[in-house]
Amino acid sequence: MDMRDIAKIAGVSSATVSRVINGSSLVRPETAERVQRVIEKTNFVPNGSATTLKYGRSSTFGLIIPDITNPFFPELIRCFEAILVSNDQDMLMATTDFQPAKLQRTIRRMLIRKVDAVALLAAEIETQPIESLMHNRVPLVTLDRRSIARGVSDVAVEYLSGMKQAVEHLKRLGHRRIGYIGGSLGLTISEHRVEGFRTAIEEAGLKYDPKFVLPGNYRISGGEAGMREILAMKTRPTAILATNDLTAIGAMRVARVQGVGIPEEISIIGFDDIELCEIVYPALTTLRLPRQELAQALFRALDVLAKHPHGRGHQSMVSTTLVIRDSTGPAPRDRKPAGKSV
Repeated sequence: MDMRDIAKIAGVSSATVSRVINGSSLVRPETAERVQRVIEKTNFVPNGSATTLKYGRSSTFGLIIPDITNPFFPELIRCFEAILVSNDQDMLMATTDFQPAKLQRTIRRMLIRKVDAVALLAAEIETQPIESLMHNRVPLVTLDRRSIARGVSDVAVEYLSGMKQAVEHLKRLGHRRIGYIGGSLGLTISEHRVEGFRTAIEEAGLKYDPKFVLPGNYRISGGEAGMREILAMKTRPTAILATNDLTAIGAMRVARVQGVGIPEEISIIGFDDIELCEIVYPALTTLRLPRQELAQALFRALDVLAKHPHGRGHQSMVSTTLVIRDSTGPAPRDRKPAGKSV
């Protein structure tokens, strides 16, 4: 099926179909909507370019991230793009903003551009978009989904070793009540991280207390909300692990506004080691997820699948390490009352 078929079904010209596909404003909204319905109903994917058709590969990898405002991802993109340039590859990048509907539109855009493979770093992974890639024989590399198949590889983060380092560090400082501010509920990546925290707590001989484990949203606002709940507790943790650095920074902000000293009254550990960790006050202790190593792992997985799209996927692992800075210190002996609320 080509654009002429779509045009015939929709009752328009091929030129109109082309304008709709390319987002032209010259098509009336009701006509564009009718054409889009036909395109979606027929699962039509336009040809990208003559070069792609001739050689079968576009030399372009797709990269889908959840949140461009999180400094971790621009730092990762910088490493990933450098690897692509050195290998004469191009990149088509998109963000989902944690919106499943936007993920579907993004994958369709990748298909139209005929990318050789897609790295999906977004946490809101749904079956339908993945099936769309598989249907069009576009290999997929996921981040921390921990599931592989024919044409699907995964790069996982080895949380447990890093979580153990963090918990042991806090334990040596005298902390026995350790809390956790996680990511959005229902996401696989959130479940992996909190499970790593729980295992690290239990293996350290400490008590895992569910009331000290709160959800967040991977953003500063989630850390702020979580810390407000923690500081309102009658008996609260003396240390907090956060699912990422933005969450930790949000938690630190609320503690500072409420007059709670860091690390004098509560210690905080982040995750990712974004560049801001050395700039915030106090400098943030965190678990480093090495961007260069992660970018290399993603590229290798994409490159292998692009060359062998029908081959069995591969699971690779990237480790984390603790970077100790000023946001952790000895556990307080007596808890002071919380200050003003925010």
